[in-house]
Amino acid sequence: MGDGPKVLGETKSAEPVNGCLILLAAAAPTTSRLSAPWNERYKEPGSEPSILILDPVEVNRHLLRAMLRQEPYRIREARKPAEAFEFLEKEKIDLIIVEMMIPGLSGPEFCRKVKSDRRWQLIPILMMSTLHGVENELAGITSGADEFLLKPLHPAIVRARVQSMLRHKAAIDTLEEAESILFGLAQAIEYRDNYTAGHCQRIAWYSVSLGMALGMQSSELLALHRGGFLHDIGKIAVPDAILHKNGDLTPEEWEIMRSHTVKGEAICRPMKSLQGVLPIIRYHHERWDGSGYPDGLRGEEIPLVARVLQIADIFDALTTARPYKPAYPPQKALEILREETARGWRDPELVEVFSRLHAADETLAQATMGVHWQQLELLNKNLSSSYNLSCFQK
Repeated sequence: MGDGPKVLGETKSAEPVNGCLILLAAAAPTTSRLSAPWNERYKEPGSEPSILILDPVEVNRHLLRAMLRQEPYRIREARKPAEAFEFLEKEKIDLIIVEMMIPGLSGPEFCRKVKSDRRWQLIPILMMSTLHGVENELAGITSGADEFLLKPLHPAIVRARVQSMLRHKAAIDTLEEAESILFGLAQAIEYRDNYTAGHCQRIAWYSVSLGMALGMQSSELLALHRGGFLHDIGKIAVPDAILHKNGDLTPEEWEIMRSHTVKGEAICRPMKSLQGVLPIIRYHHERWDGSGYPDGLRGEEIPLVARVLQIADIFDALTTARPYKPAYPPQKALEILREETARGWRDPELVEVFSRLHAADETLAQATMGVHWQQLELLNKNLSSSYNLSCFQK
């Protein structure tokens, strides 16, 4: 066998390199194809699931190919971790099967390295070992392996585990694609609504910064970050004639404009991963004194995440130029926020904390209170990945 990584097409029958196991693989009853919804994702030519096998022993890789030959998997083989990382860098891999005992870099160490890279952390990993004992299985699972199988392997069990893990991966991929579409739609709405470029990003910055100052949980920070982009997604249902009207809106037009909160919530409600964002979308126009919309909530009836994002939204609207107003300096914007608080519209505590954050960092509008955009993006990616996984594990 050559020194480089090996690429195979659809799996073929194995040669009799290990009689009993090959006979077991050949004699195993034929399993049904994967369920229809799963196959729908891979019915296009070239879209078959890609499986990376990392094992230093050729016989072991040969046996796995025999066990998996009943499905049109694209098999990639690597003898060394370096070869495996070559595949990960240049191809989309849907599942990794790794031997626990690998010279140089052990299976658990390989898992940790893969799972620590946000490009690959959602790829499921199946670890195999001849080493029995709870401590070995724990070492594999705690390093990031999603499943652990002991040798000798039973072909039916291997196929079932592989199919289950690929279904899981396909579901997460579908969820991420749907979220990407929603976020792209939200950005399109930003431009359609004549907002200054970067409005959604800045709201995400300000919201997460304020949330961190308040000691909010990571799941709430993720909701705030996403809410910065999705809070006005319901405006897709508001006609341009109303959205861009120069004069005052009629009572009927105001009803349509205000409906964007409820419609936005309805758009995002089917997605389990966005449940934490729904209160932001629906309630970010409520007021502390109960005079807001859509439900007239007051005080702490308004979810905290919605109150936080509301402060960020107003601050950005005040400090950026709009077709109907110039950009106000940050200090002027904070004065207006305090005036609105005195009228009973805003949460006094949040406005005070936000003001203190600005006083501590005069570059608030540019540096987002010390939260760097790349750091925030990494936070969002990591939290999002963890949450998406939890959605399917419950």
